[in-house]
Amino acid sequence: MSNIQDRKARSIYVSALEPKSGKLMVSLGLMELITRLVSKVGFFRPVIRSGPKPDNDLSLILERYGLEISYEEAHVFTVDEVQALGAQGKFKDIVQAIIERYSEIRDRFEFILCEGFESSGISAGFDVDANINIAKNLGSPILGVLSGKNKQEHEITESLKIILDSIRSEGCFNVATIVNRVDPDRVASVWKQINQDIAGDVPIYVIPEVAELASPTMGEIMEGLGCSFIHGDRSGLSRVIRQFKIAAMTLDNYLSYLEDGDLIITPGDREDILVGTLTTLFSHTFPNISGILLTGGLRPGPRVTRLVEGMRKASIPVIGAKEDTFTSAMKASQVPALISRDNPKKVDIALGTFESAVNIDEIRQRLAVSRSEIVTPLMFQYSLFERARQTLRHIVLPEGDEERILKATEVLRARNVVDITLIGHDDRVREKAAILGVELNGVEIIDHVNSPLLDGFIEEFYELRKYKGITLDAARDAMLDENYFGVMMVYKGMVDGMVSGAVHTTADVLRPAFQIIKTRPGVKIASSVFFMCMPTKVLVFGDCAVNPDPNAEELAAIAISSADTAATFDIEPRVAMLSYSTGTSGKGKDVEKVRQAVEIAHKLRPDLLIEGPLQYDAAIDPEVAKKKLPGSKVAGRATVFIFPDLNTGNNTYKAVQRSSGAIAIGPVIQGLKKPVNDLSRGCLVEDVINTVAITAVQAGQK
Repeated sequence: MSNIQDRKARSIYVSALEPKSGKLMVSLGLMELITRLVSKVGFFRPVIRSGPKPDNDLSLILERYGLEISYEEAHVFTVDEVQALGAQGKFKDIVQAIIERYSEIRDRFEFILCEGFESSGISAGFDVDANINIAKNLGSPILGVLSGKNKQEHEITESLKIILDSIRSEGCFNVATIVNRVDPDRVASVWKQINQDIAGDVPIYVIPEVAELASPTMGEIMEGLGCSFIHGDRSGLSRVIRQFKIAAMTLDNYLSYLEDGDLIITPGDREDILVGTLTTLFSHTFPNISGILLTGGLRPGPRVTRLVEGMRKASIPVIGAKEDTFTSAMKASQVPALISRDNPKKVDIALGTFESAVNIDEIRQRLAVSRSEIVTPLMFQYSLFERARQTLRHIVLPEGDEERILKATEVLRARNVVDITLIGHDDRVREKAAILGVELNGVEIIDHVNSPLLDGFIEEFYELRKYKGITLDAARDAMLDENYFGVMMVYKGMVDGMVSGAVHTTADVLRPAFQIIKTRPGVKIASSVFFMCMPTKVLVFGDCAVNPDPNAEELAAIAISSADTAATFDIEPRVAMLSYSTGTSGKGKDVEKVRQAVEIAHKLRPDLLIEGPLQYDAAIDPEVAKKKLPGSKVAGRATVFIFPDLNTGNNTYKAVQRSSGAIAIGPVIQGLKKPVNDLSRGCLVEDVINTVAITAVQAGQK
């Protein structure tokens, strides 16, 4: 393993150096990195937890990343089986079986992430030594994860010395070591002690403890205690519990003890506590609790039940346990906190925490993982986050109280992708967020109607548009529209870009952008593209959303803008100008328009590979290209497809999307001085997230 740096590493072995180190966070962070670079990734967890339920780590990784390996293939033993074999002294048999399984799957993947085991039941020392030994025999570089929870600084560095020496003595290449779950207030002092006590060239990273990750959710409490679901929205089961409160006082006294994230535990016949607690959801003066646990197998009476069921906004889950209050509280306190596939919010928090604390580029370089020529949809989407995070731009979202916008905002902030400002009435936005269980930490909310910025924006817009005959009253009416206000924030440099359209039409979103921001110098027309994420590559389709029937000059401008957009997102631009004929085979007004557009584009940008007219099959299929246009640098290899009109473009992108299963991301507006992007009114939360990340990348381009 000493020469691992001299060749491309095919794997990495993540090893917990002690129980409850939080290595799953590290595995997720590394999977996020590797899937940006490599198209065929595998996951191997030699030893999984014993029990009737599927192993949490293995299930989460396989499902989240859609890996082409079965649950059975991805593991060899359970912890109980390892314990039994270890008790018989069959350590070599354990390692041999693991090596054999790894060898069976190895050649199917470009890279395999291996996650070691812990708590074998033999000894913590055996776990560490066995993991190092397995990593060595698999030929995998190792990354160790140490827990810093409840440890003094010198205890952490002493453990680090022992572990680093053990890995070095076995001849393994040590990619890095992570000290996880450190008290946030002590991160700086831990770093100081590490710098003082530890010498060497192995990177060490310190990750703070995150309360949300160390706390169970309502769903985990419900499952752990075998509770029944009584009331509320089941989506509220993802709410994280920060502390437990037993409600035994009178309602007035009890309410003074409420805090954000409480699980309220109370007997099922305490109807006053139930109703009073649910009422706090509609009050701006009380904290946002996580849920209610009714104990003793008791339920509220029929009239109270009817009252509660009528609280349609109440997403706070109410669950019921058979045990008494004391027993239920004790059991609840022992439910382990998991990062699971059932709680994407925790996954996003874990990834954001990892990516903020670990130097991803350094890890990649030490693994020598080169970027694959194949680009899968997953790789493209994750690369958006990576690119956006590099410049951390500020994006305004005018539809601040819309459910999808709020959920996307939480993910984007948890992953530290962008800074966000929401436009909307503060109380309504926060009430909707509370109902959804969405955290808005670090998010600015602007009530544009009552904002001190409003008068200045009205005057500014009037000055910009008075040559068009606009009146001051009309300017005021415009600025009372959240999209106009958001675009003015972009124009004034208060934010870097805007995304809207979840509840507004394309015209509502783009009209203020065209009136205020306008196109870049030298750009004749604003236009749009869709990123079409195919199974092994990403193509750019334009214009499919904005310009109904561009003339030759406008078509050339669309082609140039689309090529530049492709290059911005690391897609080598080879532009095919599409028509119903290829080369000189056809005649007619529509073909001639495309031919003229190609000539204009060549004169304006001789550096770009632009060819046309081309039929779609000749543009995308190398075999067809050989017959129809042999020797072309674009035909059969095109990455950017320019349609002659909106009718053709819009229908084609939808046909490709529906018939091939491609993921269409867009429309992405191009050609503006500053980025403003439109959402479909049928968009999903993931669409909002992708569009905001794209907008941030656009804003980061000079």
